[in-house]
Amino acid sequence: MKGTREEPTAIRPSGERTAAAPASAVRPGGLLAFGVIVLALNLRPAVVAASPLLDTIRAGTGMSATAVGLLTTLPLLCFGLLAPFAPRLGRRFGMEPALLGTMVLICAGTALRLVPSMAALLGGTVIVGAGIAVANVLLPGVIKRDFPHRVGLMTGLYSMSLFGGAALAAGVTVPVEHAADLDWRSTLTLWGLLGVLAVIVWAPQLRRHSRASAAEARSAAHPVRGLWRHPVAWLVTGYMGLQSLSYYAAAAWLPTILGNAGMAEGTAGWMLSFSSLLGIAGAFLSPVLASRGVRPGLLATVGAVLTAAGFVGLVMAPVSGAYLWMALLGLGQGAAISLAMLFIVERAPDGRHAAQLSSMAQCFGYLLASAGPLALGAVHQLTDSWTVPLVMLMVLLVPQAVIGVGAARDRHAAPEQDTRG
Repeated sequence: MKGTREEPTAIRPSGERTAAAPASAVRPGGLLAFGVIVLALNLRPAVVAASPLLDTIRAGTGMSATAVGLLTTLPLLCFGLLAPFAPRLGRRFGMEPALLGTMVLICAGTALRLVPSMAALLGGTVIVGAGIAVANVLLPGVIKRDFPHRVGLMTGLYSMSLFGGAALAAGVTVPVEHAADLDWRSTLTLWGLLGVLAVIVWAPQLRRHSRASAAEARSAAHPVRGLWRHPVAWLVTGYMGLQSLSYYAAAAWLPTILGNAGMAEGTAGWMLSFSSLLGIAGAFLSPVLASRGVRPGLLATVGAVLTAAGFVGLVMAPVSGAYLWMALLGLGQGAAISLAMLFIVERAPDGRHAAQLSSMAQCFGYLLASAGPLALGAVHQLTDSWTVPLVMLMVLLVPQAVIGVGAARDRHAAPEQDTRG
């Protein structure tokens, strides 16, 4: 497993990185890194902010519980269904313009939700989901292409920003609504300001796109063939899918699980935010530790064990030990999502492969994740208990850990290189 350190993955015998070398001379690494972080901060708030407002939205619109649930389900479906189109957009328009377009979509979608109609609310949600879906896929490719010597650090910062944005939205949306005396539509729209900041920060990167070398352009123009038949790609995809299912299924029902156990509603909502805050630490530390020589397979196993311990605690003593269980869940799930992103970047030989592997992994992962909350709720309704659903999530952590160990092996999902070899 020593081969998983960042230095050996920076330059491969295939020589495909040579064409991208001039990129560092064209744009400052610090500005680009800051741009990646700001873009990543936008990939969850516009979706997560709806969750603490669902009861208010339902009361204000008269929507049914099923219909209002679409505000959280539709983005996940967009993440999965639109992921396969993201690499094509990146090839057609270039990574930098395509990513700028995703932030424009997020701004437009949040603004559309100001219009007082159900069609505008759901349509704006789909537009937001579409923008996030494309950015989800393309950003790992940017990290692979432009930070080959800092993959662990940049993946950690990227994943930390994902969790940070989610924690921020979950924790401050309702307090801001009350403090500013806003209605729920205006409160949701405020998160579009973060997208405006991203547009401003990312716009200078368009100069890099205009200066891309001919070799880079020719390489990016061709899709990767045979990726969906490659075993390494399926290991990465399987890990992405299982950890996404665990995270989104648990996040959807945690406040309800704690509330049914006797915890006050406000405290139960805070526990989800607390778990996300701890997830920031797990998301940042796991790829950084991997870059320092800690075996990624071991980290994947530890992440699954921490998550399982949190689920066990929720079954045994959900209220009395809630802070401990939320800490374990946050650290374990934060480590898992960050490792899923790291595997996408590390198992790809170049940015082009990274974007398409990201597309494959996130298409499957988020479609699976979108079914998780529904399945968990259905099992709870059948059993009239949260024990069986939580045990189901625990059982799924076993294949998650096993597949994570396989995905951690230092090899590439590069069918074209395999064919040439």
